[in-house]
Amino acid sequence: MNLGQLIRNSASWLQGVADEDGMVVSSRARLARNIGALPFPHKASDAERDRVISQVLDAARTSTWLEDATFLPMEGLEQNAQRALVERHLISPALAEGSGPRGVLFARDESMGAMINEEDHLRLQALVSGFQAEEAGKRVNALSDAMGRHLDYAFDRQWGYLTACPTNTGTGLRLSVLVHLPALVLCDEMERVLRGLNQMAFCVRGFHGEGTRAVGNLFQVSNQATLGYSDGDLVDGLIRITQKLLGFERDAQSDLMREAASQVEDKVWRAYGLLSNARVLSSQEFMNLLSAVRLGRSLRLIDSVPSSFMNRLMITTQSAHLQAEHGSVLQSGERDVLRARSVRRQMAGLASREGGG
Repeated sequence: MNLGQLIRNSASWLQGVADEDGMVVSSRARLARNIGALPFPHKASDAERDRVISQVLDAARTSTWLEDATFLPMEGLEQNAQRALVERHLISPALAEGSGPRGVLFARDESMGAMINEEDHLRLQALVSGFQAEEAGKRVNALSDAMGRHLDYAFDRQWGYLTACPTNTGTGLRLSVLVHLPALVLCDEMERVLRGLNQMAFCVRGFHGEGTRAVGNLFQVSNQATLGYSDGDLVDGLIRITQKLLGFERDAQSDLMREAASQVEDKVWRAYGLLSNARVLSSQEFMNLLSAVRLGRSLRLIDSVPSSFMNRLMITTQSAHLQAEHGSVLQSGERDVLRARSVRRQMAGLASREGGG
């Protein structure tokens, strides 16, 4: 799969299934694994990193999950292509910005994948639609087991799976949900919620994970540590904390509608109108407008914009995708014009399908 095919691909995690009225975009499970006979990536030579890639690709071909997967090496891949992979949540910014032999392997529907030679030799990933953390955990463990039959993972009876960062030692499992919490932000409750999450050993990151900022009221919530916990503990903990978060968000939405229903409805429909008609849209403005429409869907004020449509729009209007579609590097102002044009076209297409249906 080349870059052109990738940006036109419809990833399965964008389908809007099990999304809790638009409040949960996706669930992800990542497993950190290393090959016992080789140094961690930051200590490995290029030749040793190449050996890791070769061994991982051989193991992947034996797995039904990744037997027909696409492998893209980072070396030699142009910067915009790397950025598009970050935008699609297939790789981390750290892998894109790294050096030396490294790459990404991903299934055609983008539900399963592996980063090779990021912080660890292997970061296996399962990415599913909506609030399905348990399913994501099951899938990534099945993939790990399949590949582990051909890879000698670094493992210690006392400490569990050994990783470059001690916080991943143990099960090596990082679970996360990408949640939309606009009412908590509008009600100035988000700081209090974040403090509470940190105290309960959960961390909140931005749209693209560690080191990135939250945009469009989207937050990535994940466990902070793996050592001393079983996979079941981590899954149960994330499910429990996410259910609490969604309860807080629903309460905040109810407060907004009780105290300022007209203003909320106006915000939702103004956002819909701007997305349908704007001639210039910055990335930040677009994500804020889309957040308002997504809130309208959660509140059942608007039912003509499916979550799957908003999820795909959220990805295809990001900068690297726009430039890949256009076929050249664009200045910020040019991207803003192209983004608005793309959004108008897709909103018009949605309205046409709704009218015809």
